[in-house]
Amino acid sequence: MFLTSLKSLQVLLAAAVCTKAGKAIVSRQFVEMTRTRVEGLLAAFPKLMNTGKQHTFVETESVRYVYQPLEKLYMVLITTKNSNILEDLETLRLFSRVIPEYCRVLEESEISEHCFDIIFAFDEIVALGYRENVNLAQIRTFTEMDSHEEKVFRAVRETQEREAKAEMKRKAKELQRARQDAERAGKKSPGFGGFGSSGMSSVTSATIITDTIEPEKPKVTPASVRPSGSSKALKLGVKGKEVDNFVDKLKSEGENIIISSAGRKASEASKVLQPPVNIESVHLRVEEKISLTCGRDGGLQNMEVLGMITLKVTDEKNGRISILINNNDKKGAQLQTHPHVDKKLFTNESLIVLKNQDKSFPLNSDLGVLKWRLQSTDESLIPLTINCWPSESGSGCDVNIEYELQDEGLELNDVVITIPLPSGVGAPVVGDLDGQYSHDSRKNILEWSLPVIDEKNKSGSLEFSIDGKPNDFFPVHVSFVSKRNFCDIQVAKVTYIEGGSPVRFSSETSFVVDKYEIL
Repeated sequence: MFLTSLKSLQVLLAAAVCTKAGKAIVSRQFVEMTRTRVEGLLAAFPKLMNTGKQHTFVETESVRYVYQPLEKLYMVLITTKNSNILEDLETLRLFSRVIPEYCRVLEESEISEHCFDIIFAFDEIVALGYRENVNLAQIRTFTEMDSHEEKVFRAVRETQEREAKAEMKRKAKELQRARQDAERAGKKSPGFGGFGSSGMSSVTSATIITDTIEPEKPKVTPASVRPSGSSKALKLGVKGKEVDNFVDKLKSEGENIIISSAGRKASEASKVLQPPVNIESVHLRVEEKISLTCGRDGGLQNMEVLGMITLKVTDEKNGRISILINNNDKKGAQLQTHPHVDKKLFTNESLIVLKNQDKSFPLNSDLGVLKWRLQSTDESLIPLTINCWPSESGSGCDVNIEYELQDEGLELNDVVITIPLPSGVGAPVVGDLDGQYSHDSRKNILEWSLPVIDEKNKSGSLEFSIDGKPNDFFPVHVSFVSKRNFCDIQVAKVTYIEGGSPVRFSSETSFVVDKYEIL
């Protein structure tokens, strides 16, 4: 009798993500229903939708379908006809917002790949046919199952493993020391013979354990007292195999392994080393750094751009040269040449030449031949504007961040916009997004990454929700690199002083961020 009355109160029968043809990709029923029954109801859904006039729900004699399009798919709730349609629509919106949390692309393959995550989230929304009082942030916290007890258990287990490893090494050293003493004493020693089989087992066990445990570093002894014969305990390569085996075992148990300083340096070197660039004997670097501070309301407080052209000559025959500069800057940068450079010639003809043209530029050393500085509070000169709009809502704070490239001649690469987050409130719930994002719970930051921003991709936005106040999301920091400089000052050509024939040269340009923040 109790089960019958309980079933009559249940209003949400099932939730599913299906194709337009009615094929179920993910389905979760909240009452006792057979798979055939659920598939039949979903298969009938597209036919019913074509005959009705409503755009959010359609009814049959026994059930009601409440649905929402998800690009090429549908989010469908199957309820009883006597359920509250307003509550059903609100529940449907929550279901629809859960899907993008686990699937970046709303396609059938992506839904199938994350089906278990979606089902677990569905179970947090509905229990016994009724919606739970939860929001997206709570659902994400519940499904992640972040347990303090588990962290404590892992810390205790790691401590026990370290202590056990130290104890094993200590015993192995003791056994190895006993074996070495026994070998020095020799077989004719009356004391050694008294051990009998126990003495032999002691030596054997020392040999076996030191094959798998790191052996003690042997002391340097004179050749006359070194024992004759070979010892199995001193095999080459044992240490490396033992460490690799131990690390592999920990990795298989799900532990995070920290590489030693030597191993880390080797791995970092392999990532940092780049293929050699074709650098000529005359090489010029055009480098710029920007420091910018904006207010959150859009006012530019300060912007400073520092640039420099650095020359490096590695062949003595190319020391007496002239460098022609193309200065297309229209932003008002102030230029200054090196004290040894002829300033009048640079002012009149944009040529960088030594005052004493009989001398050569220094060999194998970097020489800054030209530098410039631009300082302004003109908002029209900001290369990349960032607008952050946090607004308080009933469940926390909704944050909308937009970027726009104002200087369309620039191409910014590896752009990272870092937004601080309030501590102790869990992960943000991200909605619409251009690019990618990552959440660092230790630093309490959200990093919005964009590989390229140029005239074809000059604007974008990010939306997320989290508990907090508007002031919690400032200051916003921005970093990027560019192969095009900001003030458009470049090297045009290099020629010999005598004869004026051209000189082969190479150049590289970089525009990087020293400080870029919105307060």
